[in-house]
Amino acid sequence: MNRRDFRASQVVAAVIGNALEWYDFVVFGFISVVISRLFFPASSEYSALLLTFATFGVGFFMRPVGAVVLGLYADRAGRKAALQLVILLMTIAVAIIAFAPTYQSIGVGAPILILLARLLQGFATGGEFSSATSFLVEVSPAGRRGLFGSLQMVGQGLAAMLGALAGAAVTKALTPDQVDSWGWRVPFLLGLVIGPVGLYIRRHLDETQEFLAHRDDSRSVGIGRVFREHTRAVAASFLLVVCGTTAFYVVLLYMPTYAKTQLALPLADAFGAQIIALAWMVLLIPLFGMLSDRIGRRPVLLVATLGYFFLPYPLFSWVVAEPSFERLLGLQLAMCGVVAVFFGAVATTLAEQFPTGVRSTGTAIAYNFAVMLFGGFAPFIVTWLMQETGSPCAPAYYIMFGASVGIAATFLIRDGRQRPVSTESPSMPNAIVTEL
Repeated sequence: MNRRDFRASQVVAAVIGNALEWYDFVVFGFISVVISRLFFPASSEYSALLLTFATFGVGFFMRPVGAVVLGLYADRAGRKAALQLVILLMTIAVAIIAFAPTYQSIGVGAPILILLARLLQGFATGGEFSSATSFLVEVSPAGRRGLFGSLQMVGQGLAAMLGALAGAAVTKALTPDQVDSWGWRVPFLLGLVIGPVGLYIRRHLDETQEFLAHRDDSRSVGIGRVFREHTRAVAASFLLVVCGTTAFYVVLLYMPTYAKTQLALPLADAFGAQIIALAWMVLLIPLFGMLSDRIGRRPVLLVATLGYFFLPYPLFSWVVAEPSFERLLGLQLAMCGVVAVFFGAVATTLAEQFPTGVRSTGTAIAYNFAVMLFGGFAPFIVTWLMQETGSPCAPAYYIMFGASVGIAATFLIRDGRQRPVSTESPSMPNAIVTEL
C-alpha cells in the first residue's frame, strides 16, 4: 500500500463512524413526525412531536458521560481502541431502534426501548467526534490539517444527505400507511450496514505517531488537569461549538419538520430541498478547510459566525411570506453555504486548542457539553418558541443567539495553523499531574 492509499484508508476509518452517528441522528430527525405517532401517542400532534423531540434530546444527556469516559480512554488506550468501541456501541443502538416494536404492539415498553437506544447512542457519540478528529489531525501532512480536519465534517454532511435521500425515497415511494407500518424502519436498517463495515476498517488502523510519542503524557490525563491547565481552550471550544450546533440542528435536522408543520409544504419537497443544499455544503466544506490552511482558522470562522448572525432572519421572513419549494431551497442553499464555511475550519480548530496528551478528552468535554445544552434540544426549543411566541421566524432567533456566542469565541481561540500539532498551549504549564 502506497502512502496516498494509506492516508485514504485512515481518513475513511476516522470518518465512517461519525457518518453512522449523524446518519442515524438525521434519519431520526427526518422521520420524527412518523415516530411521534407510532411510539408517543398523545392528545395532540404538537404534544406527540414535543415528546419525540424530548427523547431525541435525552440522548444528549449521556454525551458528557461518554465524553469523559471515552475521551479519557482515547487519550490513554489510543485513538484506535476508542474508535473501535464507539462504532460497536453505535451499531447496537441503531439496531434497537430499527427493530423496536411500536406502542400499539407492546405499550409503554416501545418508547422505553427508543429512550434506551438514544441513551446508548448518546454515550457512544460522546467519544466519537473527539477521537476521530484527533486521529485525523494527527495523521495529516504538514500544512494540510485544515483540509484533513474538514473531512470529518464532510462525513457529517454526507451522512445527512444520505439520511435525507433515505427519508425522501421512503416518503415518495410508499403510501402513508406503508410508511407507518414498516417503511420508517428502512432508513435505520440501511444504517446498520455502515456499522460492521466501519468496525472491520477500524480494526486495521495503525495508531497515530503523535499519540505514541506522547503516551506517557496521556497516561496521566485527568479531568481536573484538563480544566486547570487548559481553561481558555475549554471555554473557547465550548462557545465555538454552541455557535455551530445551534445552526446545525436547525438548518440540517429541523427544516423538514419546519417545512411540513409551519410552511405546509409536502415532506417530499422538504427532503428535495435538503438534499440539494446538503450536496452544495459537502462540496464547499473541504474548500474552506484548505482556505483555513492558507489564511488561518480565525478569519474563516469569523466570516461564518457573522453570516449566522445576519442572514437567518431575512431568509426565514422571505420564506414565511410566500412559502414555496423554490424559496425553501434558496434558504437552505444560503444557510448550508454558511455552515460549510464554519465546518471547513471548526474541527481542526477544536483539536488545535489542546496538546496531544489531553486532545481527545479536552475536545470531547467542550464539544459534548455544548451539543447537549444547545444542540440536542434545539428542535424542542424551536418548536416551543414558535408555539409560545406565535412567530414562524423563531428558528432564526435561535441561530442568531448561537452566532453572537460564536463571534466572541473567534477572539478567544488560538489559531494553531503555524504551530506543530503536538505543541502545548503557549501560556499553559507543561507539568504532568496525575489524577483520578
